[in-house]
Amino acid sequence: MTRAANRKALVAASLLLLAAAALAFPSGAFAAGSPVAPEFSLTAQDLQALTAGLPGSIQQAILADPRGFLHLLAQVLDQPQDLLVLVDKGHLLGAGYVPPDLVPLRGYRLAVSRNDLSLRRVIMTDVLAMVAAAKADGVTLLFSSSYRSYEYQKEVYAREVTTYGQEAADRESAHPGASQHQLGTAIDFGSITDEFAGTRAGRWLAAHAWEYGFTLSYPKGYEQVTGYRWESWHYRYITRPAARLQREFFGDVQQYLLEFLDAHRTQLQGARSP
Repeated sequence: MTRAANRKALVAASLLLLAAAALAFPSGAFAAGSPVAPEFSLTAQDLQALTAGLPGSIQQAILADPRGFLHLLAQVLDQPQDLLVLVDKGHLLGAGYVPPDLVPLRGYRLAVSRNDLSLRRVIMTDVLAMVAAAKADGVTLLFSSSYRSYEYQKEVYAREVTTYGQEAADRESAHPGASQHQLGTAIDFGSITDEFAGTRAGRWLAAHAWEYGFTLSYPKGYEQVTGYRWESWHYRYITRPAARLQREFFGDVQQYLLEFLDAHRTQLQGARSP
């Protein structure tokens, strides 16, 4: 099938989904020009245009349940914006950026690999809730890396290049300014190796971290999307509503969600209903 044929098939599938949604809501919420959800002034056509750049399966999931999507999206937009900022190889933090509320983890009863680890205070309630839930299931979460300054990340990246070479380093180590760790909301757990995925802690986090607002930043099979190879140990806090939105509507891929919010936040905020 040609690219043009693929595009036509996607458009046709989207229109069918919108038609099905209209039948599911006979109250007329999907009438031409009418908002599809009370939280926004967006019409079905607006939503289709907003999601056009997403992978087909994700757009289809959104258009199949536009009310559910927009209801959850409204909750996400109410979260602090700095917890959802896009940081990757194309979106960098400045050398002078330091989170305003860093707290040392040594002040909490946590299993840590070093005594100099710190995270943002704003996320600690959910961090502690997650640790307690894991402990109740007989799992200990070991904190191996957390906040890193711009300068510290410069050292980490240079060491990776020296040890493994530029190409290998770029697959798993961020340039200074491109690391989520500089946000103070990303955590590396356990051994920081591929073997972590098979440990009790790795399996527990894969199943439950999202319930506490944490999601895997670099999932397996998405290196072309995230810019980094699979890292089963690297989780970032994006708030509980955003983690649920990611799981239910964005194929459970953090990068797709954060790119969508980065591209459309202003438009979405402007379309919020009074």
